[in-house]
Amino acid sequence: MVFEGSSAAISHTGKIRSNNQDSGYSGANLFAVADGMGGHAGGDVASSIAIQRLEPLDQGYASTDDAQASLQAAVTTAAGDLIRAAKERPELAGLGTTVSAIIMVDDYAVIGHIGDSRIYLYRDEALTQITADHTFVQRLVDSGRITPEEARYHPRRSVLMRVLSDMDSDPELDTFVMPTRPGDRWLLCSDGLSGVVDETRILRAMRLGLAPGRTADNLLKQALDGGAPDNVTIVLVDVGGQHPLSSGTATIVGAASNPSGILVPSARPQRSGWLHPVRQAANEPSHFEPAAEYLEELIEEDRRRAKRRRLGWIAGVLVVIAVLGFAAFAAYSWTQTRYFIGADDDSVVIFQGVQQNIGPITLSSPIEDTDILLANLPEYQRASVERTISARSLSDAMAIVERLRAGADANALPTPLPTPSPTDLPVPVETPAGGEG
Repeated sequence: MVFEGSSAAISHTGKIRSNNQDSGYSGANLFAVADGMGGHAGGDVASSIAIQRLEPLDQGYASTDDAQASLQAAVTTAAGDLIRAAKERPELAGLGTTVSAIIMVDDYAVIGHIGDSRIYLYRDEALTQITADHTFVQRLVDSGRITPEEARYHPRRSVLMRVLSDMDSDPELDTFVMPTRPGDRWLLCSDGLSGVVDETRILRAMRLGLAPGRTADNLLKQALDGGAPDNVTIVLVDVGGQHPLSSGTATIVGAASNPSGILVPSARPQRSGWLHPVRQAANEPSHFEPAAEYLEELIEEDRRRAKRRRLGWIAGVLVVIAVLGFAAFAAYSWTQTRYFIGADDDSVVIFQGVQQNIGPITLSSPIEDTDILLANLPEYQRASVERTISARSLSDAMAIVERLRAGADANALPTPLPTPSPTDLPVPVETPAGGEG
């Protein structure tokens, strides 16, 4: 399927936060997402400043190198703006924002990234994460200490290692160039989407082949259905050959779309804050850029957590083994209260246990050889013994044996000879007296 070059941008406060600290931009050649941090006011200001500094980049470029240089310069300028804003308004201290942006230059995508917003590429029915999160947990994943699935629910998943903020005048921005081709779909999003909707569901939405606007609505609905604890911002752009150089009407969403978005709200008390602790907590910073000593403590805390997790796993395994061992012992003990009569070679034997075996494990053992020969039993009794005869107890087994013994004895008595009839007796021959006549 070849898409006609088109794009869409959408941003939502989410279900818990009271204001939108995200900003998004979708133009002719520039596409960007910024996820602000720094409390009720700081996040709004930071993401708005970032988008305002990026907006002039929505133009044609002679080369990808020019676009990369412009991205880096715009982000550095934005960092200076954040530093000045924090100095002029002390209540903004600690403000910052992520930035994930794409500038289309002919059939190439020039990418700039800092923070934990993400850029995905949907191509040939597959979804690939293009950017790497600059987070504490991503560092743990890269070092093999936790899995990507564990990272999704790690308590420190929002701790940022790199971010555009008022603490660094020369931010380290990841920049690189990737070729695009017709049919590509690029997704830029804040962690309000990627932290709630996993890649499997994002891929499923992409495969529906809907237009960018409808796909963005679909993804937003999934985030809201998943609770949307953070602001959600989505920018989608489809590639249909070389990207157009003409500038059209740009779409700006989130905090940057508000003309007063960079103004600091009045610091009046929140009357309902104590009645709604969850909503009050939602206005706290969603990200944090740690100092070096705090990072060391986080690493040590993670080591302790990993150790506790291993000990818990080992304890769980031991408990399962103990339960299974007890169940096996109890089952075996029960089998040893059963008895049956069977054959051993050529004689009748009393066995303790049950007739079944579990693989190489025998659940019965002979306890008494009765010396009753199978050959001496009547045919029907011999067949019953060979099939085994169950007994309720040892005394019941002994009683069965006695009946078998009686049957064997009766079957072993000699057959009496028949009494001859008088006609069968020999006739005596008389010899005349006096010798020969």
